[in-house]
Amino acid sequence: MRIKDFPKEIQPYLIPKEQGELIYRCLGCNKEFGIEKLLYTCPDCGQVLLIYDINFQRHKKIPGEIWHKIFDYRKMLTISSVKGIYRYHEFIGPILPLDAIVYLGEGNTPMIEANAPLKEKVGIRFFFKNDGQNPSASFKDRGMASALSYIHFLIQKGRISDVLAICASTGDTSASAALYAAYLKPHIKSVVLLPHKKVTPQQLSQPLGSGAIVFEIPGVFDDCMKVVESLSENYNVALLNSKNAWRILGQESYSYEIAQDFEYEMTDKVIVLPIGNAGNLSAVMSGFIKFHETGIINALPKIIGVQSDHADPVYRYYRNPDPKKREFIPVTVKPSVAQAAMIGNPVSMPRIIHLVDRYNQRAKKQNVFFVQVNEQSIMDWELIANRNGHIACTHGGESLAGLVAAIRQGILNPNDIAILDSTAHTIKFSGFQDMYFENRFPTDFEISPNPELINSTVYIHPNDLTKVPQPGKPLTGDDFKLFVRRVSDEISSYLKLKKNH
Repeated sequence: MRIKDFPKEIQPYLIPKEQGELIYRCLGCNKEFGIEKLLYTCPDCGQVLLIYDINFQRHKKIPGEIWHKIFDYRKMLTISSVKGIYRYHEFIGPILPLDAIVYLGEGNTPMIEANAPLKEKVGIRFFFKNDGQNPSASFKDRGMASALSYIHFLIQKGRISDVLAICASTGDTSASAALYAAYLKPHIKSVVLLPHKKVTPQQLSQPLGSGAIVFEIPGVFDDCMKVVESLSENYNVALLNSKNAWRILGQESYSYEIAQDFEYEMTDKVIVLPIGNAGNLSAVMSGFIKFHETGIINALPKIIGVQSDHADPVYRYYRNPDPKKREFIPVTVKPSVAQAAMIGNPVSMPRIIHLVDRYNQRAKKQNVFFVQVNEQSIMDWELIANRNGHIACTHGGESLAGLVAAIRQGILNPNDIAILDSTAHTIKFSGFQDMYFENRFPTDFEISPNPELINSTVYIHPNDLTKVPQPGKPLTGDDFKLFVRRVSDEISSYLKLKKNH
């Protein structure tokens, strides 16, 4: 749709302009730093950073209802740079020119409402937001589009060149980083570190297919992260994990899309998401705070962070109701089907503490909650969801298990509407489904299949058939007719079908 066809009062706002002044702010010593160079931690105290727009107040001069029209009409534009997460350019990367933005189809992921049987079983109306329908099949593309767009901007300005982008990963980050880096060849090369034998074959194939250099090392994700941190501190490399504050900005788009899909009416809404490295939870809180401060949304939704009892440092921290007595202690993780959340020392924990306080203060009540679930419930609820028409990954199963736990604990009201984060596509974790159906989970997963949820193929080969088709050797004539009739008979008998009259 062309600009001249839009309402005149909206036309000046439709094409985002370069504006604002972004800075890094340390969550430890509160010092501020310019964004001319890539920073991941505070040069003075080593704490993690958040990016702030020091001219953010300008957004409050535009009434909330005008912002609604800006985003709603902007959704109709055919300009690729604002088709994805940069529809919300003013809130994510206002300093970026449109020609620096990298768009590979990320964002705009669908929200699918649970069907009647599943809502009745769970006890509340809820939706899955399918972030597995991003380009690399996970939510990581939101943050990666932001981080790589900023790096692209620095390359265009001649501030950096021959970038070696590096990340540690449980699978999804590496797939996303490798994909976006490949798009910016030859200016960027991608290197990823994975824990040996701790990534699904589907996830491993993605960075390899995108041409990244892939290192597998002993240990778990936390060990890979320490190596990547060491490399980023001592060598000229670009870190693409969520320690990179630009990743957080991009992932805020998840909350913006939810607000827009509900026409900015967030009363009685609940967002449920797995925690992992805590970047996504940080981003969702930050995004809703920004929209609430500017009057774009009318209320802050409840937020529920979910962790498996096999990797639950954030849940343990908030288990103590007295903030003065809370102490963050990293945990040793155990095997989890929610593989991307199998992180015992999340790098964004300081962001979580900072943003939970801000979120609750702005809501004027406790509005962020944490629940713990077990591995059995994660797998069972993932399978139940997918038997009701969803494509939830194991982390989507973790979200649904967390929703059920929150309902049982009285955190939700009967009229609440929940939005669950399914962070990746179910195909990435299909190996866990196979292990469930075949009852071959190692004991340390603590999962025993429910016979009612097991499914397997049924092989049909009538015993009286001596001739059956084979690849390159088709049947013909009466032999083929007999094959079709006998196989049809066996299937109809199995299904107890009634003949047409």
